[in-house]
Amino acid sequence: MPASILKDHSYLIATLQGDLSDAEWVLLRDNLLDKVGQFRSHGVVIDVAGLDIMDSFATRTLHGIAQACRLRGADSVVVGIRPEIAFTMVQMGWTGRLTNVRTALDLEDGLALLDRITKSRKP
Repeated sequence: MPASILKDHSYLIATLQGDLSDAEWVLLRDNLLDKVGQFRSHGVVIDVAGLDIMDSFATRTLHGIAQACRLRGADSVVVGIRPEIAFTMVQMGWTGRLTNVRTALDLEDGLALLDRITKSRKP
């Protein structure tokens, strides 16, 4: 599978190292959701910088992953959307599918965003 999932304290970091087939997107979703529960993760970063394409299935699946992680108690951030992919997503009208999905420029910014989110929720 062209994706690795690493644990970093209470966060999971999924790094996509190449374009995924639809079946691999589903496997990534299932693995991430299992690991959120297994490690009691508070946040998930999905790094898509290694993708050359982002089709409508990938966009819908990213949205689904983010929403499902939230239902399991983990916030999520998608990072590394390349400029040409962002532009294509806008042109194709797919940005609405990522409504309520947090994004950040890169892994460093994504982790900082998760830190701010999780700290703001602590009593």
